[in-house]
Amino acid sequence: MALEHVTLDGYVSSRRNLGFEWTWRAYSEELAAYGDEHIRADVDTAVYGRETYLGMYEFWGGRPNAESNEHERAHADWVNAVDKIVCSNTLTTADWNNTRVIGGDLAAEFGRLKAQPGGTMSVYASPTLVHSLIELGLIDEFRLIVHPVVIGSGTSLFPDKSELTLDLLESKAFASGAVYTRYRIAQEG
Repeated sequence: MALEHVTLDGYVSSRRNLGFEWTWRAYSEELAAYGDEHIRADVDTAVYGRETYLGMYEFWGGRPNAESNEHERAHADWVNAVDKIVCSNTLTTADWNNTRVIGGDLAAEFGRLKAQPGGTMSVYASPTLVHSLIELGLIDEFRLIVHPVVIGSGTSLFPDKSELTLDLLESKAFASGAVYTRYRIAQEG
């Protein structure tokens, strides 16, 4: 499963700074609570590409702190405790607790991981990794938070020439203007 914040024009990263500075306008307490209680409720493994992992570790690894609000403290507790996978061909170790590094043949690695018992594995941000997993047919669901912004350029959610048929499983609009949608890859036949 891929969990992505996406602009109305289909971008998941602006390619500036951290790449998702545009999410804060519509990120509300209502959306944060819904995310905590519903969107990631079944996730027991967070999956990151190398760049996203390094940014998440830098930001969340030292949290919560005195300046953190209630949502940040709850999210920090969750993300520091959850099992994490970082997909990288350059990292060989990961310093964040409960983190393992996988590289090489992602199809074989994720095939093995998906066969094991457990909850949902969710890729967070990591657009290059999401593109690779889409091309390998390893994304079975998209949970998208569409933000009411247009940024004109950046990294799109789907790689060029992607062709997917999706079934809408649920949607919810928020007062901030963001809309959550959950899609499953349609089954052939």
